[in-house]
Amino acid sequence: MFNPSREQVRRFFCEAWRKHRNREILDGAEATAADLIAEHPEYHALLEDAEGALAKEFTPEGGQMNPFLHLSLHLAVADQVSIDQPPGIRAVYHALRARLDVHEAEHAILECLGETLWRAQRDNAPLDAEAYLECVRRAAGG
Repeated sequence: MFNPSREQVRRFFCEAWRKHRNREILDGAEATAADLIAEHPEYHALLEDAEGALAKEFTPEGGQMNPFLHLSLHLAVADQVSIDQPPGIRAVYHALRARLDVHEAEHAILECLGETLWRAQRDNAPLDAEAYLECVRRAAGG
């Protein structure tokens, strides 16, 4: 399983955004990442300063969402929907899309993903895919 370091994640997003802005060829997940970043203009200045982004701390006490965590969750949701893993996530995503735009639908799912990841970490347990899907189904109104 791929387990990138904090620096690797930050460099990945900064580099994807740099390539996008310079109209360079984006490889694999970079294209999806650049699209996600484009939807988050509040992160553009941060990502345009890679060295600053590497050094910046995002703490709960600071009251600011970690943009790299946020973008990583978006990327995870996009990947899950594309391969329908866990099984059923794609159908629930489409149910959300029936009433929400793409970005809002992704946010509804990533709220559930974040909660599910938090519970797994808190309980030192594996991710509960069924609880995750049930949360997303509730968000979709089903």
